[in-house]
Amino acid sequence: MLKFLAVFLISMVPLIELRGAIPFSQVWGLPIIPSYIVSIIGNMIPVPFIYFFARRFLEWGQDKKLIGGICSFFLTKGTKAGQKLQEKAGHGLFIALLLFVGIPLPGTGAWTGTLAASILDMKAKETVLAVTGGVLLAGIIMMLASLGVFGAAGAMISA
Repeated sequence: MLKFLAVFLISMVPLIELRGAIPFSQVWGLPIIPSYIVSIIGNMIPVPFIYFFARRFLEWGQDKKLIGGICSFFLTKGTKAGQKLQEKAGHGLFIALLLFVGIPLPGTGAWTGTLAASILDMKAKETVLAVTGGVLLAGIIMMLASLGVFGAAGAMISA
């Protein structure tokens, strides 16, 4: 049970999220489907808080002595991600956000995607639905990668 709690907590950490939690669950020998579910839940819990409060906090904190550097870093990261999404997506922002969150690359998870959506003034419901879809997709990709599916497919193709 403690290992599942650790997976849950890891999935809540910015920049690590379920992209780190699912592989850790497999290193610890946990069953994949419950690990996937726990990771999804943990990764999604911060989303409403990020959407409604993170931008305001980061803007407030960017000129504060102790937290200014980290606030500026995350505000800049979210702004750049939002601009990049806007440029690529045009009117297809929902799908762009879903794919941005769903393709498990460093810095493209629920935290950054939600912050970017907040900066772009996307509606809350649209943001949560797109981020949820992206987290589900990223979880499936990480689950398959953790099970070695991509390595096996690559070996079959090169054989």
